[in-house]
Amino acid sequence: MFKKILIANRGEIACRVIRTARKLGIATVAVHSDADREALHVKMADEAVHIGPSPSSKSYIAIGRVLDAVRRSGADAVHPGYGFLSENPHFADALKEAEVTFIGPPVGAIEAMGDKITSKRIAAGAGVSTVPGHMGLIDSAEEAARIARDIGYPVMIKASAGGGGKGMRIAWNDAEAREGFQSSRNEAKSSFGDDRIFIEKFVTDPRHIEIQVLGDRHGNLIYLGERECSIQRRNQKVIEEAPSPFLDAATRKAMGEQAVALAKAVGYFSAGTVEFIVDGARNFYFLEMNTRLQVEHPVTELVTGLDLVEQMIRVAAGERLAIRQEDVALSGWAIESRLYAEDPYRNFLPSIGRLTRYRPPAEGRRDDGMVVRNDTGVFEGGEISMYYDPMIAKLCTWAPDRLAAIEAMGAALDDFEVEGIGHNLPFLSAVMQQERFREGRLTTAYIAEEFPDGFGGVTPEDEEARKLAAVAAVVHVRAERRAVQISGALANHRRTVAGDWSVTIAGRAFDVAVHDDDAGMLVSVGDGAPLAVASDWLPGRSHARFVVGGEPMGVKVAAAGSGWRLRWRGIDAVARVRSPRVAALAGLMPDKAPPDTSKMLLCPMPGVVTSIMVAEGDVVEAGQALATVEAMKMENVLRAERRGIVKRIAAATGASLAVDELIMEFA
Repeated sequence: MFKKILIANRGEIACRVIRTARKLGIATVAVHSDADREALHVKMADEAVHIGPSPSSKSYIAIGRVLDAVRRSGADAVHPGYGFLSENPHFADALKEAEVTFIGPPVGAIEAMGDKITSKRIAAGAGVSTVPGHMGLIDSAEEAARIARDIGYPVMIKASAGGGGKGMRIAWNDAEAREGFQSSRNEAKSSFGDDRIFIEKFVTDPRHIEIQVLGDRHGNLIYLGERECSIQRRNQKVIEEAPSPFLDAATRKAMGEQAVALAKAVGYFSAGTVEFIVDGARNFYFLEMNTRLQVEHPVTELVTGLDLVEQMIRVAAGERLAIRQEDVALSGWAIESRLYAEDPYRNFLPSIGRLTRYRPPAEGRRDDGMVVRNDTGVFEGGEISMYYDPMIAKLCTWAPDRLAAIEAMGAALDDFEVEGIGHNLPFLSAVMQQERFREGRLTTAYIAEEFPDGFGGVTPEDEEARKLAAVAAVVHVRAERRAVQISGALANHRRTVAGDWSVTIAGRAFDVAVHDDDAGMLVSVGDGAPLAVASDWLPGRSHARFVVGGEPMGVKVAAAGSGWRLRWRGIDAVARVRSPRVAALAGLMPDKAPPDTSKMLLCPMPGVVTSIMVAEGDVVEAGQALATVEAMKMENVLRAERRGIVKRIAAATGASLAVDELIMEFA
């Protein structure tokens, strides 16, 4: 077994590998850029080596710098994690020359599967079902449009060396094919140093389902069931689960056997994933093989009981697999929610800054048998940088069945506290409550179909609003009573706290009466039956557990002027709690109009302006591309909302802008 492993990665996956290495008694080495000097993976490892400036091109994907860290640390093996150099055959070759073990598959398999064009040819030869498309390289935007027309729209434009949603675009017409080709090529070159592009048919109403394979150096190969990864945004997975709610046993077996056949065709060993597109009739088509550990591997671990990182390490050390295909059994259901530093209220644009509060839910098996797991690479007080992808954590839950796992995830998301940056927690919570998701009616277009105008938050239903009004009233009364205790002690007298209040939340107004009872408080909201409310909340706490009318609720609580900001199940609302007299006067106050920014193009996220496509005095049309901004390795095209004339351009190409900083004005 290895004595020391260097993890050629950062963030949560580096922390994940360190945890397993520690369990196996193996020393670990972290590498870090300037931006990651204080990162969690650096603190967790036994030792750390600085490898360069913040941009990944000068640190994490600079092969020479990583190899130098390997030599300096004396590591005898390297785990690449995912992304960065994990599927770079030159890196694996360089480690082999240095007589350092690469904890991953053979170089030949990486090369064959890393090129999507070659991989599809090999897959077809191995009897794996493949998607129709153009497997040759494409040199120009015009050629891309011509090929797309020949295949038939819609088409998927993809980087040959791509992954993680980078360098991928869907085109529905010639104009989108030309633009998608150029954007995909730019992203591919920036992310992978390889700008080769190909095109294939886009399967409508598709599901994205992948098979986990595992092999050793002695020719043993097995599959470990599937993962449903259909809920995606911009081709980036957001929510995954194992098993899939769509597959039957026969389809699972057929997909698994084809995945193993492909792995055998390239002499594969270690952990790997074969991705498929599955249509509504359970026809499945090969997409690609990822010759590395997947981001979503925890859900497979939760339903199989296997530690995939441990398996990778043991295989790399020459050990045989300890299990056979007939030993693989899927138990229960697991769901993973990816927590991203992205603002769902701004079309999921990246958010950077300091985590002023980071409190994940408690991990482990709960009293009810549910399991909570949180893979993360951040900590409270740490920084989310603009240089890397926006993932904060991967929150997972396991339960005996799918609905129980969903309920456990909803509760865990309610308990997850993140402050200081924009994040997608409310969006994830909202999905968990949707009937379509709970029924398992998923496609890769789920988010676009369910949120066609973007995510604007969750509006509480009447009963939810009643319960939150009760929560707000209880919180307010407790805060008032605390203030009375303090003022009474200081002034040697006490005032009483009223029981009658007016609570306004989400556009609804409720008359609320609060009375003490033996179990906590009895709250009458409007004309409904009184609700018994029990809670552990005390003034100053940002999260509390309530039981309202018999329903457990984990609610985030924060003071907000004359009321309280309450967050629960994707709802983010301010409840104004006033005396009846003050509420009557407040109804007479005029509403403040927001500032007019309709004639401005503002930077929607912190990032770098990579191009300005218009000049001052130009007439622009609705939908016309105006500028591109790159943030967190993604290129974002900013377009005109309406026809206008460019009056002033305030930002230059190469400028680093903050959110809402002015790019240009219109006449």
